Amino acid sequence: MDVSSSYLHQTKPIPSPILRPPLHPPPLSVLARVSFSLRPGRRTTSSYSFRPSRKTNTCSASSGSDTLVASNRKEDSSKSVASNKEEEDQFDLKSWMHKNGLPPCKVVLKEKPSYDKNHRPIHYVAASEDLQAGDVAFSVPNSLVVTLERVLGNENIAELLTTNKLSELACLALYLMYEKKQGKTSFWYPYIRELDRQRGRGQLAVESPLLWTETELAYLTGSPTKHEVMERAEGIKREYNELDTVWFMAGSLFQQYPYDIPTEAFPFEIFKQAFVAVQSCVVHLQKVSLARRFALVPLGPPLLAYRSNCKAMLTAVDGAVQLVVDRPYKAGEPIVVWCGPQPNSKLLLNYGFVDDDNAFDRLVVVGALNTEDPQYQDKRMVAQRNGKLSVQTFHVSVGKEKEAVSDMLPYLRLGYVSDPSEMQSVISSQGPICPVSPCMERAVLGQLADYFETRQAGYPTTLSEDDSMLADFNLDPKKRVATQLVRLEKKMLNACLKATVDLINQLPDNTVSPCPAPYAPILR
Repeated sequence: MDVSSSYLHQTKPIPSPILRPPLHPPPLSVLARVSFSLRPGRRTTSSYSFRPSRKTNTCSASSGSDTLVASNRKEDSSKSVASNKEEEDQFDLKSWMHKNGLPPCKVVLKEKPSYDKNHRPIHYVAASEDLQAGDVAFSVPNSLVVTLERVLGNENIAELLTTNKLSELACLALYLMYEKKQGKTSFWYPYIRELDRQRGRGQLAVESPLLWTETELAYLTGSPTKHEVMERAEGIKREYNELDTVWFMAGSLFQQYPYDIPTEAFPFEIFKQAFVAVQSCVVHLQKVSLARRFALVPLGPPLLAYRSNCKAMLTAVDGAVQLVVDRPYKAGEPIVVWCGPQPNSKLLLNYGFVDDDNAFDRLVVVGALNTEDPQYQDKRMVAQRNGKLSVQTFHVSVGKEKEAVSDMLPYLRLGYVSDPSEMQSVISSQGPICPVSPCMERAVLGQLADYFETRQAGYPTTLSEDDSMLADFNLDPKKRVATQLVRLEKKMLNACLKATVDLINQLPDNTVSPCPAPYAPILR
């Protein structure tokens, strides 16, 4: 899900047996990652606690609960256990959902250990009975789904907002942070507790690299994903700088929190955690208005696990968001959903995991015509005529590396044309036909082979070293997912290099030297 006021309007409160009806349901992920404590009613920028939040169990899961207003005191253990049990019963997520309109469903919440012994076990959605493909696992009413339309109270305002300076995720994150400040008085408290418990980790791995330290980001050295992480982090910072504008424009938030200016109430690091949490949990609904396309759905992610080879998706139906399973399940088995056609770099950035069997995995190769070339404009025109740009992005899909190399060759050959008469011949021809001499083909293929070798050399480890690290059961979880990612990238680069070398070996005369290319195209 790669992402990006309402003003004096306020949505109607949702009836609720909880202490206070919600002005707008909070998005599902902010609270997942953010375990900060703020006393309701007080503005502060210093009373935050980053301790893991303790959550209530859902369904039949049993565990300690986590208050949004964390305490620094250690309570008597027996008293703590008793209070936790009492709070679990009162704020159980699934019970809360049933009280507020969730119809009978075919799922239960179960518990499994966290990868980090310092973190509480996490919950996941499992089948409560045997299911067949096509069964409706659950159907969450819109009254329990958080969207911009609900948060901002006006669809037109929501559309204006999301096409301006702030993304949907930033709006949802801001709303959840305000809701979290309300503690148990928030309608969404049971949901918030569960999200805090998950800590934005999802079911498969770790936090997004957006929350990693510099040392941990070094695990991604050589991968373009490392640069993507830094770019995304800069984008989140820009979003943070626009929060006060949204606060003034969004009437619903302004009326509810008239003295809590966002950038004063929430430090940047807190906002980033909230943003990343929303990013990891948000559901992209299809065939709905812009103001409803990003939704936070209880029983959805992070309680559901993502899988690339699954086709089940949360879908908007009349008055609800439902999940129809795509495969049979035995009672107790975890239920999985499709995360969309995302490469592993995006899965890691957005959700903190890498899928070794991801059929949608891909690399990017960027080619560019040399702007110093006297024939640049003519080449640019020919490239555009054939559906390419002067700066062209090529996608190398896993398993289709040979086809990707073949797709790059006509573009590179065009860049190597130097004789004006040959260029005129290319201009007058129909299609991406360039004269191919033995020396030009060797030059083109040689440049491509050098490029793939250079990219491989940028990684500090080899494929065999990656395999050895992954065989270590005690490998740090973040290092494991990073190693999984770079290993898969190297395998694709290796396949590209092999396809290129095979073409070189097929040249009729291996003694021909590459043509000189004063204005060779650029690969990056």
